[in-house]
This record gives sequence, structure tokens and C-alpha cells, in this order.
Amino acid sequence: MVERRKTRQINVGWVKIGGGAPVVVQSMTSTKTRDVDKTLDQIKRLADAGCEIVRVAVPHREDADALEDIVKNSPIPVIADIHFAPSYAFLSMEKGVHGIRINPGNIGKEEIVREIVEEAKRKGVAVRIGVNSGSLEKDLLEKYGYPSAEALAESALRWSEKFERWGFTNYKVSIKGSDVLTNTRANLMFASETDVPLHIGITEAGMGRRGIIKSSVGIGILLYLGIGDTVRVSLTDDPVIEVETAYEILKALGLRRRGVEIVACPTCGRIEVDLQRVVSEVEGKLNGLSKHIKVAIMGCVVNAIGEAREADIGLACGKGFAWIFKKGKPIRKVDAEVMAEELLKEIESLD
Repeated sequence: MVERRKTRQINVGWVKIGGGAPVVVQSMTSTKTRDVDKTLDQIKRLADAGCEIVRVAVPHREDADALEDIVKNSPIPVIADIHFAPSYAFLSMEKGVHGIRINPGNIGKEEIVREIVEEAKRKGVAVRIGVNSGSLEKDLLEKYGYPSAEALAESALRWSEKFERWGFTNYKVSIKGSDVLTNTRANLMFASETDVPLHIGITEAGMGRRGIIKSSVGIGILLYLGIGDTVRVSLTDDPVIEVETAYEILKALGLRRRGVEIVACPTCGRIEVDLQRVVSEVEGKLNGLSKHIKVAIMGCVVNAIGEAREADIGLACGKGFAWIFKKGKPIRKVDAEVMAEELLKEIESLD
């Protein structure tokens, strides 16, 4: 069992982060925020997939102006992503966002960061301090020579200390890099010095299998070490894939229970059925199911039921037939041609 780091609790809208709350899954829209309808459609898809907080880009005035309608109609809290234009942070808060993300290194002037923080305090808006290799302060780059783990951690601690001194505690920190080991070390350094909640991820992980593997390794290491109160899987892909991947990582570590967990044995010479087809068919039919079910699909009867006894339901395949079992006990035998269909019927009947 993962022993999570003890952190203070903050609120982003009605969602609690840290302080023992479940690890919160986030994503970011890929639409132009000024296109309200498309942005809300994507937020709805993300929420249906299990996304609990969404971030939207605010690079232009038109994007900030669109936030009022987006916030009003979003089913989940909305965070405005601010970088080089502090005025959009103030405008976003006027429009009712639940949180803002700023990289202080991009804003530059401490007095402006403080003004943003003071306004966030007045309006009850959460702030995320973003630190990554592309937004480090010049003095830290000069000190360390490159965006090292030490440089990233020092930047995060520096701004965290300033926020505390200004009397603002409703904030979280994200320290992200594209290098897994640097990312891990920087987060470990910061986590050892403070109880501030951490948003974790691997930035610019890429697309497809490579991006998912890199994110899973980087995020998985931190979560196993107890670090991470909220997470985003950053992929060059449909953001819904980010949410689905995040839940798979969390489920693998026993940190969240949402959707179907499929246990399937690897292929070998004992298998007498097209196991890949069966798994693919069952997985496709159950995709999007929100309640947690553990399904085992085992290719042969050698150790199938024993190995998958903790599954809620499953198949143990033989030559031309399969046993359907529940909680490790066989309940009926079905023909191989209809085993996927019969398994799905049994799953539908589960409470």
C-alpha cells in the first residue's frame, strides 16, 4: 500500500486537493478558449471521462473574455492558464475562474506576482505555482548553469516562501520537466521541505505509446513514493486520453478505483482461443464504464481461476469453450464462439 506524503489541504472551487483527499485528475483543453461551444464540449467529454479539474489557455484577451460563459457552464472547476500577460490573470479572476496557473519566472517582476496573489486572496481563487525548465529565473540559470533538479526545486521553494510570507496558503506547486530523473529529484527535494500540495506530471512527454510510457514511469515513481496530490498526463493527443491514462496509473498503484480493470494473461502455446480478439472486444464494450470492476480473461485453465481469484468476474478459456467465474468460483460453461458476449451479459448483471 502506498503511504502518501502528508500535505495541507487546499480548494480549487469545490474540489479538495491534498490533506488526504484522493489524488485529483486534471487535464487541459486543446481548443481555442475563445470558442466557447467547442471548449465546453471538450470539457464535458473530459468530465465524462473522470476529469475533475480542467485548465484552459488564456493567451489572448478574447480567451479571457470567454471565461465567464465557460465557468458558468462547466461541470468541473476551471483554471486559467496565464503566462506572459499578468493583466489576463486579473481579468480571468473577474470572470469567475476557480484557479489560475502562473509561472512566476515568466511574469518576472515580484511585485506583479504579489498583486496577483493579493487579488486571488480577495476572490478566494486558488493559485498554482508552475516551475519548469523553460521558465526558470535568470539568476538560477546562472547559478546552476542549466535547469537542474536543484535549480527547479530552489525556484519552487523560493516562490512558496514568498506566498507564505504574503499570507496566502490556497496554492499548490508543480515542478515539471521532460526528463524523468530530473523531474523526480526536483519533486523529492521540494517535498522534503514543505507540506504544500504538489501537482505532478512529465511535461512534453510526446504522443502515443512513448508519451504514455514516459508519463507512466515518471508519474508512477512519484506516486509510489507518496508524492502527488493532483496529476496531469501531458500527451500530444486527445486530452481524454490523458484522463484515461491517469486513471490507469492511479489504479495500478491502488490510489483510485474507477472504470474497468482488465487482467489478461500473456499469450503462450497453451492458448486455444483468439485471446487478443476476446480481450479487445470486452475492453471496447466496457470502455467508459465509471464503476470499478475487475475483469480477468485468462487464456487457458492451467492456473486461470486461481491466478484471477480476486477478480469480480472473468473467463478461463479452454479448447472450444470457456468457464465464466465470479470471485474465483466457476458458475457456468459457455461455447468459445460466444464467450465474450456471455461474459458481457454477466458483467451487466453485476450489482
